[in-house]
This record gives sequence, C-alpha cells and structure tokens, in this order.
Amino acid sequence: MDTFQLVGLVAGGLGLFILAIEMMTDGLKQAAGSGLKVLLSSWSSHPVKGILSGTMMTAVVQSSSAVTVAALGFANAGILSMRQAIGIIYGANIGTTVTGWLVALIGFKFSIQAFALPMIAMGVVLKLTKPSQRASAFGVALVGFGLFFVGIDFLKEAFSSVVEAFDLTRIKADGITGIFLFLLIGTVMTILTQSSSASIALIITAASTDVVGLYAAGAMVIGANIGTTTTALLASVGATANAMRVATAQVIFNLSTGVVALVLLPVIFFAIEKLSVAAGLNTDIAFTLALFHTAFNVAGVVLFYPITGRLADFLEQRFRSREQIPFRPHYIDKNVADTPDLAVNAAALELNNILQSSLADFQKIKLLASAYDHSVSSDIPGRRSLCEQVSEFVVGVQQSSLNERTAQQLMDIMLANQEALAMQTSLSDLMQKKISLPQISTDLEERFLLFFGLTQRLSENLTQEQTPDVLLALEEAEESFEQLRRAMIRAAALHQVKVSEMTQLIDFASTALSVIRHAVRASEKTSEIIKVKNDIKQTRHEGGGS
Repeated sequence: MDTFQLVGLVAGGLGLFILAIEMMTDGLKQAAGSGLKVLLSSWSSHPVKGILSGTMMTAVVQSSSAVTVAALGFANAGILSMRQAIGIIYGANIGTTVTGWLVALIGFKFSIQAFALPMIAMGVVLKLTKPSQRASAFGVALVGFGLFFVGIDFLKEAFSSVVEAFDLTRIKADGITGIFLFLLIGTVMTILTQSSSASIALIITAASTDVVGLYAAGAMVIGANIGTTTTALLASVGATANAMRVATAQVIFNLSTGVVALVLLPVIFFAIEKLSVAAGLNTDIAFTLALFHTAFNVAGVVLFYPITGRLADFLEQRFRSREQIPFRPHYIDKNVADTPDLAVNAAALELNNILQSSLADFQKIKLLASAYDHSVSSDIPGRRSLCEQVSEFVVGVQQSSLNERTAQQLMDIMLANQEALAMQTSLSDLMQKKISLPQISTDLEERFLLFFGLTQRLSENLTQEQTPDVLLALEEAEESFEQLRRAMIRAAALHQVKVSEMTQLIDFASTALSVIRHAVRASEKTSEIIKVKNDIKQTRHEGGGS
C-alpha cells in the first residue's frame, strides 16, 4: 500500500469517527426529546446525583459537549445552580470514557462486519420508513454507531499497513521531552477534530496496532482530555456569565486532573498492571488505556468534589453577571440554541424579562404628575434590541430538526416577541403623549383615574406573574375605557372640554390600553412555558434540592 493510500485510509477512518459521533449525538438527542431535560433537571438536586446524571447522559449520547451545553442551559435558566452544573461537568468527563471501552471491548474483540453493517442497515430502514419521528432519530443514531466501528476497522488496517510498510517499532515516550511531545499531539488532535471521543478511539487503535507505545498513548490520552476544554471555551465566547463560569470550571478540572495523571503516569500504569494480575485479567493495551482514561477522570472527580463549593465561590467573583449589564441577554446564547428544548425555555425567560422591564416602566407613569421620567423612554431602544436578538435566536433554533410541540412553542415565542416589540412602540408613544396631556377636568378626573388605575393594577399582576384572571381584568379595563371614551365625547358635545383636548385624552387612554393589550398577549404565549420551568424547579426543590 503506497503512502497516498495510507493517508487516505487514516483520514477516511478519522472522518468516519467524527461523522459517526455527530450522528450518534444528534440522533440520540432527538430520540430522547425532553428526556435529557427531565433527567438533568430532576437528577441534579444533589451534587452526587449531578455527577451520576452527567455520566449517564454522556455515556448514552456519546458527547460530553452536548451534556455540557444542556447543563449551561439549565444554569442560565435558573433551574440549576452553578454548583449543580459543575457536578454534571464532572460526570460528563467520566461518561466520555465509555468511548474507550467501546473500542477496547468491542472494536478489537469482535468482527466489525458481523454486527456493524447489520446495525447500519437497521438504522437506514428506520430512517427511511420513519415509523415515528423518535424511531427515525434512533435510526440515525444506529447508523452512527455502526459507522463508528467501521471507522475503527479502517484505522486498524491503515495502522497495520504503516507498521509493515515502514518497519516501525513501537514509538516510545522517552524522558520528559517525549512525554510532553505526545501530550501536545493528543491536545492538538482533539482541538483539530473538536471531539475527544474521536481522538481517544484513534489513540487506542494506534496503540493496539503497535504504532505508538503505552506511555506515549497514555500521554496522548491526557492531551485529548485537556484538548476537549477548547470546545467549552469556544462555546463560552459571548455566552452568559454562568456559561463562562462553568466552562472555566471544566478547564480547571481537566487541566488539574491532566497534570496529576501526567506526574503519576508510571504509577498509574504500574497499579493497573498489578491490579489486573491480582484479578486474573489478561489485559491488552486497549483495555489498559481505557482503564487508565477512566481511572484518572474518576480520581479527578474524587479530588475535586470536596472543593467544589470553594471553586464555585472563586468563579462567581471572576465574571460579571449579565444582569449587571443593561440590555444584554440574560438567558439566550449560542450554546442553548443547540438544544431546542432548552432554547424554548431560554427564549421564554428572556422574553419574560423584557416584559417585566416594560411593565415596570409603565408603572412609573403617574397620570396626574407633570414630571417626565426620562428613564422610561431611554430604556425602550435597549429593549427593542433585545427583542431583535430573541427573534434571531429563535430563527437560529428553527434551523435544527424540531418536533411538532417544540416548533409550536417557538412560533408562540415569535408571536409574543412581536407583541413585546409593539409594546415598546406603544410605550414610547404614551410617554410622548404624556408630555402634552391637557389638564383633566374635575368631572372626568375620577373616571380617568379609575381607568388608568385598572391598567396599572393589571400591569402589577402581570409583573407578579399572577395570570389566571388577567383576561377578565383586561375586559374590565376595556369596558372602563369605553365608558371613559363615551364620557369624553359627551363632555365635548356639551362644550365642557375642547374637541382637541378630548382627542388628546382619548388617544392617551387608548395608547395606555394598547400597552397592556400587547403585554397580556405576550404573557399568554410565554406563561405556560415559564410555568413548566417553574414546575420543574419546584419538583427539584421538593426532592431535596438546594
């Protein structure tokens, strides 16, 4: 086999790895539906549960990045605290070691064609026949799972040919320089592929076919663990403060465990060898590396678990919360957009935040006060910008494969967002009309105050999320407006007020009613989503969460 064929075989095998892992992750995420959301939210009431849920979900979807993004989404939405999200990150690091075990226990123990090709065939049938959306997504995951092992087969053939063609002996990691060289190779490999799972599979396959030695492969595995932090770092750029804190926690955890594993590299391999002999296990290099990868990640969790609180306290002081930055998104970012179920949550919370700010400004308007509150009008452009960002966020989410329920929720959020945007226009108009509002005659003042009082109370109920009787309250405000309008027209007909003053007063009242109508319509669309989020959070607290 010539050099060109070897390079093509290695590149093709690696490409199959990356494609397979992406298909497994996307397929299983869609097949799970809201299962990921329920598991991570309800199983994270205690840090130990967070570690277990992070481990299980990563083992299932074969992507620590997907689980990390989910954890960040819940932290942004306030369902999980940062400490609980860190627990899930710990678990994700343990869960990602399952890839190594798949390669060690299946990839080199069984005939690839005996089960991988039938698995691909079954997955294609499910995808093409589409018995249900969930079954179709599971079919994609099956195809990915089969391609993963086909990729291993290609790499085994390629690496065996490399050894035969170039008469390579095992490459050893001699001295500190050699160790750091292979550590760097493992790190760069993961940065380039953006998949530690693919890197680990490649490393174990290379070691099993005598391309690299045990210590060299061990150093590369540590490097892959360190390199995977770049995914979190890239994801945290422009994200919320909590997202940046959790990403930094992953970097600190992976770097620290990597340093410890590197220092104790000979000791760990010696311990694995002795324990294997004592247990009567006939271990090969693939098994040893899979066990090594698992051992130092589990050891890292054991070391970090007691200091998680201190780590969280440290990180909370290092990033400025978005809540302290006016008119920056508090909940939506590019990470949450990758998981539609979480994106719905985040968008609803962001929109609710816009509504609460708008209603608070509406409550600052005092009917009989002549002073003009400039803070109200100055906030409106910022909220307009936020509404535009919500629209862009939702459109980005809609590019993913969505189930019918999630698609409808995102449509509701878009409609609510348009109401929130229209509310800003009405609020701006109201402030302008307040400046030139004529003096209200004594006869009409009581009726005007009654109407405006109803709108203010309705806005307060919406602020406190007391929505059950909102529609009845809106009907009462509309009826009050109609009575006020008729009284104004009658007063103008009797020459008690000027026609121009009547027009101004009716226009002002109509605009105030418009502000509230937009708020109620937007709240109707988002309140059910917010309620579901609060129910999940309440369930977590009742289950012993903190």
